[in-house]
Amino acid sequence: MRDWLKDVWRPGKLSRESIRPVNLRYIHIRSVHKIGISVITMKIYFCGSIRGGRQDAEIYERLIDKLQTYGEVLTEHVGSKDVEKNEIDVSDEYIHDRDVRWLEESDVVVAEVTQTSIGVGYEIGRAVAMGKKILCLYRPSPDKRLSAMISGAHNGTTFVVKNYTEEEAEQIFKDFLT
Repeated sequence: MRDWLKDVWRPGKLSRESIRPVNLRYIHIRSVHKIGISVITMKIYFCGSIRGGRQDAEIYERLIDKLQTYGEVLTEHVGSKDVEKNEIDVSDEYIHDRDVRWLEESDVVVAEVTQTSIGVGYEIGRAVAMGKKILCLYRPSPDKRLSAMISGAHNGTTFVVKNYTEEEAEQIFKDFLT
């Protein structure tokens, strides 16, 4: 157990099982009280194609489920099969402004970039301008090539591009987020 946690540990308030190992770089401690701790976990912005094509919606959903073990996924709706139906009554301006607010709030960005999407490219560009740490996931296939603007931005630390299979995603998240 971390030394700082020993000072505020109170039996019955938290259990060892309820505390997941996380990257302390991304944990924000709101306040420490005599009765316990108030902790805000990492905020993750997940990008995936919506209007560019929903062929990978089920993959997004599974990736989001894995990401939720590391923190709060602000854009979990991207994994919903009904995302377009659920947003039919809101304006494009509302969606843009909401998503930019979430992007500003996020600690990291994880983008699934296999399905070409102008929106995902825009979100990645905004994230770079905001200085966010970014992970781009790409599933190679013989009939597709990843944009040079994404693959060429890979620097191994703040902008990471990984070819992956779904089975490898969990380890990639672990390496990137912890």
